[in-house]
Amino acid sequence: MIRLYRAPWSTNCERVALALARKELEVESVLIDYSDRSPVERVSGQPLVPVIEDGDEVVFDSIAILRHLDERYPDPPLFPTDPTRRVEVDAFIEWFERVWKAAPNGIEAELLKPESDEALITASAARMDAWLDWFEHLLAVRDYLMGDELTAADCAGFPFLKYARGRDPADDERFHRILDEHQDVAGRPRLGAWIDRVDALPREYGRTVDA
Repeated sequence: MIRLYRAPWSTNCERVALALARKELEVESVLIDYSDRSPVERVSGQPLVPVIEDGDEVVFDSIAILRHLDERYPDPPLFPTDPTRRVEVDAFIEWFERVWKAAPNGIEAELLKPESDEALITASAARMDAWLDWFEHLLAVRDYLMGDELTAADCAGFPFLKYARGRDPADDERFHRILDEHQDVAGRPRLGAWIDRVDALPREYGRTVDA
């Protein structure tokens, strides 16, 4: 059985939960508090979630976990077997991680400073809004970001893009407030429908156990 170390409201943990449910894998989870990361540090040597224990393997970083799950449990695939389509998914994830996430991360970094650069925040927010139109166009002729089936691209993007639909009032994390404030599905019906479609899919967190 896979053991998943996770934290409440974590976008990166939700990526893994979507993948685990897609593959119908049995899992138990260890829910940590951000004030005490020792369970994660003991098992992985670093403090960030998600982390999985899969037999004798320990894997951290959400994208690395998606790749591990697809290699060990290939059916149904998260990464296409066709080389061309695989490159498309890999390129999307690389862009999302290195380019897309830089905008909300930059806003959060500015808000933590004694004096924020409002021009930088405005520019980053404008990029986030403009990129939503890219997703709207991607979804013009397909149900998911890279085709007619859920792939790792959807798992990677959904937990962040879903805030264009709004935010659970109980979720008060600063980063998630940024995602909520600077994204909107208004005028983007395909994006809204995709968020609803993925949101209706199961997530597999399993039974919570003590560390």
